[in-house]
Amino acid sequence: MLYPHIDPVVLSIGSFELRWYGLMYLVAFGLGWVLARRRAKRCPGWTAVDVDDLQTYVMLGIILGARLGYVLFYDLPVYLKDPTEILRVWNGGMSFHGGLLGVLAAFWYFARTRRRSFWEVADFIAPMIPQGLFWGRIGNFINGELWGKTSDLPWAMVFPSAGPLPRHPSQLYEAILEGALLFVVLWAFASRPRKRGAVAGFFALGYGLCRFGVEFVRVPDAQLGYLAFGWLTMGQLLCVPLIAAGLWLLLRPAPPAASGN
Repeated sequence: MLYPHIDPVVLSIGSFELRWYGLMYLVAFGLGWVLARRRAKRCPGWTAVDVDDLQTYVMLGIILGARLGYVLFYDLPVYLKDPTEILRVWNGGMSFHGGLLGVLAAFWYFARTRRRSFWEVADFIAPMIPQGLFWGRIGNFINGELWGKTSDLPWAMVFPSAGPLPRHPSQLYEAILEGALLFVVLWAFASRPRKRGAVAGFFALGYGLCRFGVEFVRVPDAQLGYLAFGWLTMGQLLCVPLIAAGLWLLLRPAPPAASGN
């Protein structure tokens, strides 16, 4: 199956270029804001102003954290050689786990300045994250990056920069599992009262398991390869503490959270 080559540039006006990868981020943030406004109506104590402010902090946390996370976790020598490459986000290179750390920092700051519980903030925003992951993985697919291992399955694709053999479209696997599926399940889970931290824990566990599984058919970053036991990737190693944290949040005894959280 041939990869449906798509021009990575959506619109070009002079020196300005709007790329699909950047557009996917805009769609993710925009839809996340709409969903957060809708969720705020069901969550006592949350206002439209809270949503707008938190959205700003989260956007900064994701972009800065994802970029710095990729630099630190996946390709530090390259960026030490040419630090200006850190600013070229349009070339790709964003780490979910780094973005998550940035988001957690945004949660902490927002909770501290609004005198809220950290887990209250995390539970509120967690259901909106998977849809953002969906659009991000679609951006990876359009860029023709982060492909999977060779495969003879009917839907395997020949990616332009990955050689002549068909491969798993692992970007689409992640878009479906950690994006669309996790969004539907987590949104339903969060629609009923849950103990504090449970919604965030469900997301952490769900994402960690989905990402860990897809990594088995995804080609690891060339500069890293397999890091443990000859088959574990950096993505899988970073998912282990996420899965553990999710299980802890779901299984620990805690008083019920307020309705809608």
